[in-house]
Amino acid sequence: MKIMDFLSDKAISPNLQAADKKGVIEELVDLLIEAKKIDEKERGKLIKSLLNRESLGSTGIGQGIGIPHGKLDGARELVSAFGLSQKGVNFESLDGEPVYLFFLLVAPEDSTGPHLKALARISRLLKDKFFRNTLRKAKTVEEILSIIRKEDQSKL
Repeated sequence: MKIMDFLSDKAISPNLQAADKKGVIEELVDLLIEAKKIDEKERGKLIKSLLNRESLGSTGIGQGIGIPHGKLDGARELVSAFGLSQKGVNFESLDGEPVYLFFLLVAPEDSTGPHLKALARISRLLKDKFFRNTLRKAKTVEEILSIIRKEDQSKL
């Protein structure tokens, strides 16, 4: 499984504006809505689901990475949005550090296998310090896509 199998190339922001966890989640959900991957009428339910998941334990996994994720019965397929925060956000990360790189993952309610595979794939790629640093320096959607596609090909 490649990240580009589920990351919408229209749901990427190189400059998230949010300053807190809820704002980041809202901004990432809005990217999926704009990309027509999630129906706008599902927005409130999805945000609530993601924040409920966060209340169980932060998805800020350390090293500047956040992978908020959840399930939505209205989701048609596994989808993801990517956001880069230039300033960093307090995401209650496991290491206490700000988060800069965000992958939001949304799966249909009945899709446990693909959801877990996608989480594992994202986590595995982001363990690579060079990849993380390169992504953090990206300034455009095109740069982000190029970096992810290249990494997807090299780490299959």
